[in-house]
Amino acid sequence: MENGEGTPGAEIQGNYRLLVVEDDAVIAEEVKKNLEKWGYEVHCVEDFRNVLGAFAACAPQLVLMDIGLPFFNGYYWCAQIRQISQVPIIFVSSAGDNMNIVMAVNMGGDDFVVKPFEAEVLAAKVQAMLRRTYTFREQTSVMEYQGLILDLADASVLVQGQKVELTKNEFRILQILFENIQKTVSREAIMKRLWDNDCFVDDNTLTVNMTRLRKKLEGAGAGALIQTKKGLGYRIGET
Repeated sequence: MENGEGTPGAEIQGNYRLLVVEDDAVIAEEVKKNLEKWGYEVHCVEDFRNVLGAFAACAPQLVLMDIGLPFFNGYYWCAQIRQISQVPIIFVSSAGDNMNIVMAVNMGGDDFVVKPFEAEVLAAKVQAMLRRTYTFREQTSVMEYQGLILDLADASVLVQGQKVELTKNEFRILQILFENIQKTVSREAIMKRLWDNDCFVDDNTLTVNMTRLRKKLEGAGAGALIQTKKGLGYRIGET
């Protein structure tokens, strides 16, 4: 990467979160510093075994993705992100031949920047992508716990790469528990939340919904996710 000393233009808008998926710590830090000059909030992945978890925790508006990464390559993680989000992904790699560029686009990438590059070029690419993307649509929001990804946009949960479709009530129940990780939520609180959303369920109906939700999670290998605290309610997370 070649450094640039340009001053950020007035048209550049801050308050966007960017996630850098780059295993070369020197390059990652350089990209981070340069993009922060333009007013962006930049996070770098540290655990390359769990890039999807870092994505969910950061909830970025844009991802910068290298191809050659430890454990799984950038194409793999791009495909994983595409299962839960349409956030723009720009590949940044020295493997800039036509085959890799075509592969990046086919896997869900939105643009490709070849290393080495000028800092201003990368910033301009980021600015243009953010402007095009968020002029027309909003970011997909997700919640994550121990590798499980709850997609708030389409009422589904991703378990070990498997997408599990949920009903409206099942989704709302799981969302409440995700919002209160390691806290017990009473049955009354869950029913009140459903009532407030114009979807009242009585005590027995909540039991039926909870049973169905657990069966779906069990079928995807996460049957122990929701714990029952007798006389208290339900929780996700260790006691």
